[in-house]
Amino acid sequence: MKFESILVVCVGNICRSPTGEALLRERLPSKEVASAGLHALSGHGADSHACLAAEKNGVSLSGHVARQLTSSLCHEYDLILVMEKKHIDAVGNLAPEVRGKTMLFGHWLNQMEIDDPYRKSQEAFDRTFQLLLRSADKWAKLLTS
Repeated sequence: MKFESILVVCVGNICRSPTGEALLRERLPSKEVASAGLHALSGHGADSHACLAAEKNGVSLSGHVARQLTSSLCHEYDLILVMEKKHIDAVGNLAPEVRGKTMLFGHWLNQMEIDDPYRKSQEAFDRTFQLLLRSADKWAKLLTS
């Protein structure tokens, strides 16, 4: 199957998923990439610490607006990338038929889960950015080969 559209999912859609979305969008310009949250802080922009971590690495999260994950949104995308194993179950509970196209963002980093840096130190956000960056590079390489 060819993956032409990718949905990146975390909890609030203000830290990890907007960063993952921006990184994949930059690496896969021909693909449709978006993000959403399981319990989104709908209408909010990206967390200021996430923005800073991204900016330090030449990535902008400006213009991001958090939105809630819905069953219909799950059906719109070819691939759904989540941050933690429990998110796979949460997506599956929302839309059981999309379970087969839901994977960890850190899948190619030994099934790594990417922890939520929300309300933690800037260093935690910087570490999260680096994990997302490494994962996005792996996904981009595999989706373009």
